[in-house]
Amino acid sequence: MKDLQEILAIARTVGWGAAKILHSYYHQTAADLNLGIEYKQNEPVTIADIAVSQYILEQLQSALGQEDFIYISEETYQSQLNIDLSSTSKWVWIIDPLDGTRDFIEKTGDYAVHIALVKENRTILAVVAIPEAKKLYYATKDGGTFVETHNDSVPVQLSFTHKNQRLEDLIIVVSRSHRNQRLDYLLQNLPCRHQKAVGSVGCKIATILEQQADLYISLSGKSAPKDWDIAAPELILTEAGGKFTHFDGTILEYNTGDINQWGSLLASNGHYHEKLCEEAKKILAQLET
Repeated sequence: MKDLQEILAIARTVGWGAAKILHSYYHQTAADLNLGIEYKQNEPVTIADIAVSQYILEQLQSALGQEDFIYISEETYQSQLNIDLSSTSKWVWIIDPLDGTRDFIEKTGDYAVHIALVKENRTILAVVAIPEAKKLYYATKDGGTFVETHNDSVPVQLSFTHKNQRLEDLIIVVSRSHRNQRLDYLLQNLPCRHQKAVGSVGCKIATILEQQADLYISLSGKSAPKDWDIAAPELILTEAGGKFTHFDGTILEYNTGDINQWGSLLASNGHYHEKLCEEAKKILAQLET
């Protein structure tokens, strides 16, 4: 099997290729795109989702083969349910060809490509491409996070330029569409008073990396984010010095046999992370009493 840096180079190339395809679909007329929208479990799926999923799988499998890897894409997962996807003897690619499909359709620009390589339930390689920003973030475990444009690649390291910043001044990046009563109650009662609406988990985490926001919270309700929503964004955040955990501090795991990331999750630039988790737990406990 190729070494991790060779695999990363392949994944970065595939990420840029996928971003180019999505960009071309995005800038077609809305009428053309709407012809290809279907709904699965109340979530939209476009012709762009399908085309990019096929592209990523074909490119990775052509370069890396199927002997050493399992490939899980959001758009092919249902057809793989009879496969033992939780085998820890395999390296598993977890792919979201279009994270933020609603934002893609609504033309907010907040959509991304997620490509993650998971070993023993943890991400060891990640690519998050954001077509409209013309940026690609990538990371390897213990190798740091980098942001790449078509011209260069530079390391990303979160720094706290406002060490005396108050909790009240922190900015929470929030979803436009994935909301529920518990989350709204939590957001209303946290001391953080500023919110920034961004679609796609990948775009939210990029907003934290770009130091335009400080934290992101996910509370599962009737549904939960899936492995492909979180696996790649988590690594690019944590390798840059941020944190992404459950409220109780436990780490996130993938390819466990359940694709749902249930529970209460908090991603942050690392500043006040534990304090924010404790505050959030107290507020939710008040709601449930």
